[in-house]
Amino acid sequence: MLIKSIFTNSSGILFSRVLGFIRDLLTASILGANIYSDIFFVAFKVPNLFRRIFAEGAFTQAFIPAYAKSKHKIQFSSAIFLSFFAFIMLLSLLVTLFSKFVTSFIAIGFDDKTIELTAPLLAINFYYLPMIFVVTFMAALLQYKNHFATTAFSTALLNLSLIAALLISKDLDKYDITFYLSYGVLIGGILQILVHIIALKNKNLLKVLSFNKIKFAQRKFYNSFAAATLGSSTAHLSAFIDTWLASFLISGSISYLYYANRIFQLPLALFAIATSVALFPMIAKAIKNKNENKALSLMKKASMILSVLLLISSFIGIFFNEFIVELLFQRGEFTQVDTVNTALILLMYLIGLLPYGISKIFSLWLYAQEKQFIAAKISMKALSFNIVFSLILFKPYGATGLAFASTIGGFVLFYYTIKEFGFKKFYNLFKND
Repeated sequence: MLIKSIFTNSSGILFSRVLGFIRDLLTASILGANIYSDIFFVAFKVPNLFRRIFAEGAFTQAFIPAYAKSKHKIQFSSAIFLSFFAFIMLLSLLVTLFSKFVTSFIAIGFDDKTIELTAPLLAINFYYLPMIFVVTFMAALLQYKNHFATTAFSTALLNLSLIAALLISKDLDKYDITFYLSYGVLIGGILQILVHIIALKNKNLLKVLSFNKIKFAQRKFYNSFAAATLGSSTAHLSAFIDTWLASFLISGSISYLYYANRIFQLPLALFAIATSVALFPMIAKAIKNKNENKALSLMKKASMILSVLLLISSFIGIFFNEFIVELLFQRGEFTQVDTVNTALILLMYLIGLLPYGISKIFSLWLYAQEKQFIAAKISMKALSFNIVFSLILFKPYGATGLAFASTIGGFVLFYYTIKEFGFKKFYNLFKND
């Protein structure tokens, strides 16, 4: 079951990422690495940041264990859905009203003219967040039933929408292209909702949402979610801080970080995230049933497979970093200089691929046991190291220093995660192999 689920997730992620690289190839060719690509990436990064913190990471980590233990699943899930959706819609409306202020805060290095260009794009892109919360909620229900295919493959719909937007608008003014891309984001969100509704209907799970006699007193869940939010936010806050600091650097720095991180995220998503998504419901159920040996056996199997895959990916990426960037992006407006700059940043990211990936597996142990506050403290320690080294390195080494600071944070995250899991337990898990 575990191998099959990992393969399903990996296949869907691979398909989506291939389309994502086609999207990025077109974006690099049509927009290049300049002010227009920078402002779109900033506008799209904000809803993505909140999506990954609130919707994907924190929500799933808090929801699945609580849902597994709930005796009134329909009442519980309906209350959670309504309260979160209402909050996220309110947040989206506030961002729309104060888009210039939000833009000036997240890209403090931008001048007034650039903020004026970015603000309307941010207001449009932010409505992707409530759409993806709906998708994530439905995905969590499907994951609990060990159905992963719909969610794994549905991200491709976003990439297809953006590819279509680029092809339709490629001959227009570059600023107009950023608007086409922004509306393409929303269309992609709508399509993802539709395919998940179909999947829920086929699995007879639509009845899980019933808005009659809802009780909103779910204090324990909200406390767990708050802690999970803090824990899940650190990696994404790191990327956010990188963008913020990079706005002070030369034009194109934000884009270099984006393109390098996109490559780095491929093996991380294809192997580490695919594995953790498949593994988490199984571990949560085993912990709920007080079967710790089964949970440990699953973690051992998953971490061994993941370690091999991430090591191979790291070596390939490190030795062929410039070739990979050139192959993917060097065409049109994306020059040889852009390739060299992006490849060096990619190298810095890849050094931390293994510790980041293994940390994801062992953090599941904490989340399954509803130790979200402990996981949050560990993540904050890693973020603190990241911020300190970012501030030290970004002036002398530019965007490359920011990427290496992120890698340092990954090693710190790994150390403290294994420490909390237990060094002795970690050693005993593998000593017979």
